[in-house]
Amino acid sequence: MIIEIRKAGFVNKGAELMLRAIKEKVLLKFPASRIVVAPTPSHGTRPFNKIAKEGFYLKASLYRYGFDWGRVASLAPRKLREMYGVVLDREVDVVLDAAGFSYSDQWGIGHTKELAHAVKRWRKQGTTIILMPQAFGPYEGTIHRKLIAKVVKDVDLVMPRDSVSLRNLEDVVGSTSNICRFPDFTNLLVGRRPDDFDHSKMRVCIVPNYRMIDKSLPDVSNRYTSFMVWCVAYLVSRGEKPFILVHEGDADYRLAEEISYEAGGIPIVRETDPLAIKGILGSSYATIGSRFHGLVSALSQGVPSLGTGWSHKYLELFKDYGWSDGLIKVGDEDVKSKLDQLIDPQSNLRIRRTLEHHSDQLKEATELMWERVFEVIENSKKSETGR
Repeated sequence: MIIEIRKAGFVNKGAELMLRAIKEKVLLKFPASRIVVAPTPSHGTRPFNKIAKEGFYLKASLYRYGFDWGRVASLAPRKLREMYGVVLDREVDVVLDAAGFSYSDQWGIGHTKELAHAVKRWRKQGTTIILMPQAFGPYEGTIHRKLIAKVVKDVDLVMPRDSVSLRNLEDVVGSTSNICRFPDFTNLLVGRRPDDFDHSKMRVCIVPNYRMIDKSLPDVSNRYTSFMVWCVAYLVSRGEKPFILVHEGDADYRLAEEISYEAGGIPIVRETDPLAIKGILGSSYATIGSRFHGLVSALSQGVPSLGTGWSHKYLELFKDYGWSDGLIKVGDEDVKSKLDQLIDPQSNLRIRRTLEHHSDQLKEATELMWERVFEVIENSKKSETGR
């Protein structure tokens, strides 16, 4: 069986966590399967060298101007394609889409349009199509609503990871049997703390997000950096040893440098391995973050966290972990008391126990999600065999 992991990549560490989570579970269930990933140019999220290093096969795919130019690869002899580990679109049996958060008005209509075209083609080819747990919507425009309706109609399973995303889909297509809500599925991955990381000197982890500047409204984006600086400075004044962990690429790193400088020069940690990042978050006393999967990594390990966000997915995440008060607004007048609550030993322990309880439930839900995914795959393969 040939299984494609779609949209996950290596630059965005949340996307890489999803990539690793899928690979781990799929190979455990179907050890003889071949997993393929569509490469991007060297400066993109899925360059050839990283795909090859992780042992993935390459899918011939290049979507431009409404056409998948990867079809041209079918002109090459099969033996040549096999020599270089190249798989054609029509050879893929199962597509697992792990876009995370692409199909929404906030990211424009382009991603959904590309998906709708691909789904139409895959349905004709008999490909099993599963949209992994991710955020969806909102969908205000008529064209966008029509596109997502076509997608939902033709895929085998679509899994919104929060109640708002579920409502956004049902607002378009109603309640259908192939829509089922499940939480973010990276919570089962086990992190590892780097040997050279000294958590006694770096106690409270700060995870900034440049998207808070370029995706938020002006009243938030203009104040985000100074707000984070104030939080860091307050933690320093309380002797809490804050440090900044870069969860993504260069934009986040530049933001980390600015926050560190303005706050008096606190340490900056930059890791390339997402499991090491998760390990660092798991060993922290507390976190203040704006990266969605950084917060998932912290909350799923029971680490008391405060978060800021630029979409509905953040509030829904904190609700899932029974800690809605953990989501704060930039410029929130109550932030000092929230920080005090975060670092106070008794309240920190109380929050930690709440998070651990909900984390256990969400991990059970993720295991059920994988059972559902594999059931859909196996049933679709039985149907293929029956034909």
